[in-house]
Order: sequence, then structure tokens, then C-alpha cells
Amino acid sequence: MAAPDVLSAAGTGFALGATLIVAIGAQNAFVLRQGLKGEHVGLVVGFCALADALLMTAGVLGAGRVLADAPQWATALAVAGALFLAGYGARALYRAWRPTVLLAAADEGGLSRRAAFAQAAAFTLLNPHVYLDTVLLVGAVGSQQSATLRPAFLLGACAASALWFSTLGYGARWLDSLIGVTMLLLAALLARHALA
Repeated sequence: MAAPDVLSAAGTGFALGATLIVAIGAQNAFVLRQGLKGEHVGLVVGFCALADALLMTAGVLGAGRVLADAPQWATALAVAGALFLAGYGARALYRAWRPTVLLAAADEGGLSRRAAFAQAAAFTLLNPHVYLDTVLLVGAVGSQQSATLRPAFLLGACAASALWFSTLGYGARWLDSLIGVTMLLLAALLARHALA
């Protein structure tokens, strides 16, 4: 097994993993929110990265074929995910339309470790797209690699996931600062232009 082949397989895994993970959905929004709040970031990032790694490993080892042959599992996951997201969305709308509820929620403090873990698990495991991306797509491409290159491919895909969630969770405050600095710079440029 040549080193260029291993690097190529790892690069393919990383590129595929990165392409699939960066779409902002409910899970990524939750990780970003926890990062901005600075609340249980390690727990949330660790869970999401570990769940992705386990699901991708299962896919590369052949679980994707099982899911593809049992569409009722995909339907059940989609229904459970839809119910969870509908409930979560309804709670958010309720808080938005009832300012006293929003103020009371703000006074309650943050999520407990258990609640943060439960929400990370729900946003991850009740999302049918996570199975399509990790188990089916990564699994399908990974299973096409030779047996000796599959570990490198899988390592690349898992590294992309871990890097993304770490960046999203731990870099959230930096991202928020970057947005703030950019807005101030744009405001200064706009004011300069208006006064010139």
C-alpha cells in the first residue's frame, strides 16, 4: 500500500465528509448556539463528532445496505425527526410571541448537562439526513475503497466531522466576534462614504 494511495483515500474521505457536514441544519445550529453561549461545548461537540464517526464506520462496514433494504426505518426516523423538530419549533414560536415566557426562560439560565446531551442526541439521531449522509453516502463511497484503504478513507471522513463540529462549537464566539468586527467596519465605511 503506497503512501500516496493512503493520502488520496484519506483526502477523499475528508472532502466527502466536509461536503456533507457543512450544510447548516438543526444539528449545526444547535452546536453553534451552544458555542455562542459557551455552554457544555465539549459535551455537544464530542457527542456529535463521535456519533458521526460511529455512523460512518457502520456505513463503511455495510450498514448502509441494511438501511437501503429497509425503507421503513428511514420513514420512522423521518417521522420521529419531524415530530421533534415541530415540537422544538413550536416552543421557540411560543416564546417569541409571549415575551413574558421569553423573559422567564432567559432568567432560568442555561441547559443542564443532561438537557444539552439529550438535545444533541435528538438533533443528531432523529435527523434522517444524518443517516443518508453518514451511513448511506459515506458508506457507499467507503465500501468502494479497497479493504486496505478503507481505514484511511474513514479516518479522513471522521476528521472532517470532528474538525467541523470543533470549529462550530469552539469557534462560535470567534465567529460572532468576526461578524461584529465586520459589521463595525462596514458601518465605518458607510459613514465615511456618506460624509465624503
